[in-house]
Amino acid sequence: MDLTNVSPDDEELLKFIESARPKIYVVGAGGSGSNTITRMAELNIEGATLVAANTDAPHLARTKATRKILLGKKTTRGLGAGSDPKLGEEAAQESKDEIRHVLSDGQLVFIT
Repeated sequence: MDLTNVSPDDEELLKFIESARPKIYVVGAGGSGSNTITRMAELNIEGATLVAANTDAPHLARTKATRKILLGKKTTRGLGAGSDPKLGEEAAQESKDEIRHVLSDGQLVFIT
C-alpha cells in the first residue's frame, strides 16, 4: 500500500486497517522446521511472527526466529529427541502451556 499521499483524514482508516490484520504465526517444529524459520527470516518474510520450537537447545539458539520455545526442558534437557517421535511428543506435552501462551493471540497458525 502506497502511503505517500495519505491525508490526515486517512489516519483513522489506517489505524483500523492495521488493527484488522490477522495475527499470523509460522511455527517451525524440530530441527527441520527451525531451519525453515531461519530461511524465512533470512528472506525477510513480513506479516507473520516466526516461532521456532525445538528440543535441541544449541540448534534453537542458532535459529533466527522472533520467538523460541525450548520443548521438554525436563524430558530432553535440551539435548534433542534424537529423531524419536514419541520423545518429541512427550517434550511437546511438557511444554504445552508455554506453546499455548506464545500462540494465544494467533488467528492463523501454520506449522512446518
